[in-house]
Amino acid sequence: MPIYFFWGADEFCLKKAVMTLRDKSLHPDWVSFNYDRISSDLADGPMQALNQSVTPPFGMGKRFVWLADTTLGQRCPEDVMAEMVRTLPLVPESTVLLFTSANKPDGRLKSTKLLNQYAEVREFAPIAPWQTDQLIGQVKRVAQEMNLRLKPQSAELLAEAVGADTRRLYNEVEKLSLYWSNQGEDSRQAKTEPLPPEVVTRLVAVSTQTSFQLSEALIAGKTGQALSLVSDLLANNEPALRVVATLVGQFRRWLWVSLMEKEGERDSRAIAKAAEISNPKRVFILQKQIRGISPTQLNTAMALLLNLEYSLKRGAPEEITLQTKMIEISSLF
Repeated sequence: MPIYFFWGADEFCLKKAVMTLRDKSLHPDWVSFNYDRISSDLADGPMQALNQSVTPPFGMGKRFVWLADTTLGQRCPEDVMAEMVRTLPLVPESTVLLFTSANKPDGRLKSTKLLNQYAEVREFAPIAPWQTDQLIGQVKRVAQEMNLRLKPQSAELLAEAVGADTRRLYNEVEKLSLYWSNQGEDSRQAKTEPLPPEVVTRLVAVSTQTSFQLSEALIAGKTGQALSLVSDLLANNEPALRVVATLVGQFRRWLWVSLMEKEGERDSRAIAKAAEISNPKRVFILQKQIRGISPTQLNTAMALLLNLEYSLKRGAPEEITLQTKMIEISSLF
């Protein structure tokens, strides 16, 4: 299928997929003739892309037409819609026509339905901070892609350190791979053995793990430790909204587990399914962490966190806003 629609908030993975598709489609000697990146900021950008898509390529390889940051999945003028209806069925196999957007296409629109009919649609959404199994799986895939063998605990530590930040994940895996291969100059073991966890601990700065430590400090009522962790996170240039996202995810899981327990549910699989926990064995750990804490306390903490997120998105100063809410939340427990 020569037509693609890539969308999602994981900008790094989306652009990496674009470059992979581009390099696969274009002949290196004919790139300047057959590559068109068209901005949606141009009034006639969509029309240009559609017209170029039916233009035969020059020389060898295919023509690659990329309409970047398109809004056709959210709104589509009538004239563009008419041109899409006419052009999309005629796009030749010698052309790759790509649409990209950060936003999810609106399934109710005619333009979206038409794209679903003729295009291969791929989503590039970041993994939620609480989906630990998926984060570990992503680490293993990237490490395999970059020919770096990891011990299981190394993959877990790396997932905790970088979270859903795929750009940082690739950078850290590249750094670890370079370090481990250089060790092989003096020791053949470094090239044949998987990377041990102590190397990850030594070379990778942990931020997501600290966010989880912050959540544990909050439910333990350790205000001083929570404030210290907030200072460390900000000093390490960790975005405040990312910290809040991790806290919201963790408190959400605790709240679900607490509510299910209160209703008398004892099946860890049922609790895991309700709380969207991929590994039911984690339920026991979460239950242990919130022992003696009521759903009301957790629900109030969730409300404060959502209020914190709203304030930060409205431009409130990060440090003082975070510190104030951490004090309020820790005082609940």
